[in-house]
Amino acid sequence: MVGGAVGDALEAVAGAAAGGAWRRRAGFAGVALGVVAATAATGVALERLTVGRGVRRKARLALDTAGPYGALRGTPGTAYADDGTALRYEVDEVDEVDGARGRDGVDDGAPRRGDGVRDAVEAGRGGGAGASGAAQARRGAAPVTVVFSHGYCLNQDSWHFQRAALRGLVRTVHWDQRSHGRSGRGVAQGGTDAAPVCMDQLGRDLRAVIDAAAPEGPLVLVGHSMGGMTIMALADQYPDLVRDRVVGVAFVGTSAGRLAEVTFGLPVAGANAARRVLPGVLRALGTRTELVERGRRATADLFAGLVRRYSFGTRDVDPAVARFAERMIEATPIDVVAEFYPAFAEHDKADALAVLSAAGVPVLALAGGRDMVTPGSHTEAIAALLPQAELVVVEDGGHLVMLEHPETVTGHLAALLVRAGALAPGTAEAVAGSG
Repeated sequence: MVGGAVGDALEAVAGAAAGGAWRRRAGFAGVALGVVAATAATGVALERLTVGRGVRRKARLALDTAGPYGALRGTPGTAYADDGTALRYEVDEVDEVDGARGRDGVDDGAPRRGDGVRDAVEAGRGGGAGASGAAQARRGAAPVTVVFSHGYCLNQDSWHFQRAALRGLVRTVHWDQRSHGRSGRGVAQGGTDAAPVCMDQLGRDLRAVIDAAAPEGPLVLVGHSMGGMTIMALADQYPDLVRDRVVGVAFVGTSAGRLAEVTFGLPVAGANAARRVLPGVLRALGTRTELVERGRRATADLFAGLVRRYSFGTRDVDPAVARFAERMIEATPIDVVAEFYPAFAEHDKADALAVLSAAGVPVLALAGGRDMVTPGSHTEAIAALLPQAELVVVEDGGHLVMLEHPETVTGHLAALLVRAGALAPGTAEAVAGSG
C-alpha cells in the first residue's frame, strides 16, 4: 500500500512538471528534490512521515547564527579539470594553525588540542612503526597528504569534525566537487552540448586536485559516499598513481556499484516506482530551478525532517549538527541534483578495487548500520574485495555517520593514518577525542 502511494505521488510530480499544474505542485516537487539531495537517490513515503515541530523558522535562524560548524578555512587554491571547470580546494599544513582556531579567528567549536597529542605525533612523524613496509617504501621524504572527498549534495565542510581533529598534525586537502560548494559549475554540463556527469569525470577531477595541491609525496585518500566512488574512479583510471603514491584509503558510507538495488527503506514496489519516474521528473525540474527552489524553501520544516531521517541513524542528533547538514544539502541547486543523479545508477567500480588490493594499501571501510542510502552491505562488499581492509559498522549510524558519530569515525581514521605512517602509534584515541 505504501509502495503504491509513493508511486502515485511521484507520478503526480511528473505530471505537474509536464503540465499546467506546475505552480500548484511546486512545493511538493521541491520536497521530492530535497529528498534526492539528502539521500543521493530517491523514494520516500511522504504520507507516513511525521515531522517534528521543534525545528521551526526561529530555531533555524538561531542555529545558523550560533552553530560553529563549517567555519574552518585553510589556504585556498584552484585546480582546473580537463574541461576547464574550476575546482576549489583548501590546504591545512602541518603546524600552520593555532589549536582549533582558523586563520580568520573563527572558533570552530572544537576543544583545544593538548600538548600530549602533538608530542606523540611529533615523536612518530617521519615514518613511524605503524607504517606498513609498502607504505614506507612510498613515503620518501615528503609528508603524507590526506585528501578528503565529499559526497553528493554536500561540500568539503562535511568533514568538519575530522578536519578539526587533524589540524596541525598532518597535511590535509579538502576540496569541493564540481558544481558543489565553492567550485565552479561543470563546464561540460553547460550549453546545448551538455555532457552528463559520470564517475570517471569525477575521478579525473580528483587527479587534477592532487596534481595542484599535492603534486608529490604519499597520499591517503578519504571519501564519503560519492567521494568514495570518486576515489574508485581515480584508481580505475590512474593505477600507477595508486601504486606509486597512495599509502591508505578510507571509504565511508559508499558503494562500488549496484545502487539500483537500494530501496531506501521502502517496499520494493515503491522503490521501483520511484526509479521509473524520477529521471523524467529531475530533467523537468532541472529546467525550473527558481520555482522549485521556492517550493523547497516553502516546505522547509518537512525538508528538515527528511534530512534527519535519511542522514542520521537516530533522532538523538545535536540540532545544530542536523541544521548544518540541512544547510549543505539545501545549498545544492536543483539542476545540479538532476545532472549528477544518472551517474549513480551507472556506477560500477568493483573491478577498480583490485588496484588497491594489488598495491597492498591499508583500507578503512566504514558504514552506518542504519544507512538507508548506501547500506552497510555495500561497505561489506567493498571490504570483501580488499583483504587488507578494516571493516567497521557503526550500528546506530546513518548516512552522515562522520557528523553523527564524529569521535568514532575520527578514531578509526586516525588508526588508518597510523597504519599508513602519517601518525605515531598510540595517538589515534587522543586525536579522536580532540575532534
